[in-house]
Amino acid sequence: MGDRADRLSQSVREIGHMGRAVGQDFVWHMSNVQTWVSAALTDEKTCLDGFSSHLMDGNVKAAIKLRITNVAQVTSNALALVTRFASRHRAKNS
Repeated sequence: MGDRADRLSQSVREIGHMGRAVGQDFVWHMSNVQTWVSAALTDEKTCLDGFSSHLMDGNVKAAIKLRITNVAQVTSNALALVTRFASRHRAKNS
């Protein structure tokens, strides 16, 4: 989960840099945001896969899986928004 949090933190920092970026710099920062949010989503799926073990209590496992699934849905929505924003920016500047 730490990796996912790091990736999302990197994305937030990169979005902060985008406010000052123009042209190709903006595109580069946007690409970084997309990459890190996508990596965070992959980390969430990997984390979910780690809960397939039968060693954990069923109730605890279910509660954790539910929270990870909720975070994955929010992350997926964030990726969709960032991707749509990037597409509109590219269309506007081409």
